[in-house]
Amino acid sequence: MDADQIERFMEFLLIGVVMGTVEDLIAVKLATGETINPRMIFVVVAVAIPFAAFSELIVDRPDMQFMRKTAQKIEKKLKNSV
Repeated sequence: MDADQIERFMEFLLIGVVMGTVEDLIAVKLATGETINPRMIFVVVAVAIPFAAFSELIVDRPDMQFMRKTAQKIEKKLKNSV
């Protein structure tokens, strides 16, 4: 990985952790009605980090052929339906 790839990974990892944390805190609050406290935030962040890293390392790779092929099929169908 070069510096640009590492920078992109870190940016999206941070965004993934923040968005995952906010999403999970909202879900916990709505589902359980529990008060959000520092311990809950710690647990949610601890759970969000591996999922954000997995997403960046595996799913968001630019050479992910499955997604590229799927996107091309969807694009083709959308163009044909217009």
